[in-house]
Amino acid sequence: MLRLQKFLAKAGLGSRRSCEKLIEDNRVFVNGKVAVLGIKVSENDEVTFDGNKVHLKTADTKVIMLNKPRDVLSSRKDDKKIKLVFDFLPKVFNEPDWIAVGRLDINTSGLMLFTNEGKLAHQLMHPSFEIDREYLVRARGNFSDQKKKNMLSGVEIGNDIYQFSDIVQGEKQGSNQWFSVCMLTGKNREVRKLFESQDLEVSRLKRVRIGPIFLPSTLKEGSCINLTEAQVKELQNYGR
Repeated sequence: MLRLQKFLAKAGLGSRRSCEKLIEDNRVFVNGKVAVLGIKVSENDEVTFDGNKVHLKTADTKVIMLNKPRDVLSSRKDDKKIKLVFDFLPKVFNEPDWIAVGRLDINTSGLMLFTNEGKLAHQLMHPSFEIDREYLVRARGNFSDQKKKNMLSGVEIGNDIYQFSDIVQGEKQGSNQWFSVCMLTGKNREVRKLFESQDLEVSRLKRVRIGPIFLPSTLKEGSCINLTEAQVKELQNYGR
């Protein structure tokens, strides 16, 4: 159910304020009766404006990617006046708001996806679809084959099991080493907790892939781009 002025705005008749004026001017009818400001309607109600039936616009499925910088919150609201990921996204008008496909903690950078379709967001986040995520990790500490085996087979942390589906060792830089890791879940701070469970301290963490979508090396931090129609379809069919 939507308030009538919001329903009219979503149908493309103008801003909510201008749609309120249409209602006040008795130009809008609901189920054959003059509408009043503040009533709620659904798609099953017959809404007319100047005698013409009003239909909700069906928004095309859109997905955008953001290269999230560090020190930015994956949230809509914050009392501490810290920058939010939604501050970097294009504004939408008369369309559904952006929905974040998962989160990244404030100290993690890299790929985030946003969509205007709730069904797709749910599919990409739900564990049953097994959408893999890839991260680049720089960690300090003594890495061994046993620690790798532990993280691949699963480590009990709290009352849950955390594990990677793949670990590839990369370049060493003094006491630090780079890793590429993949996982099929998106638990809170999962990558950091797994490394910490093996006495490895994560100093850098960046997500570079969600399913078939890779973060382009040319996309600067804080910038976002639209996925192509082909990429959106690939996402919709991924994991099925």
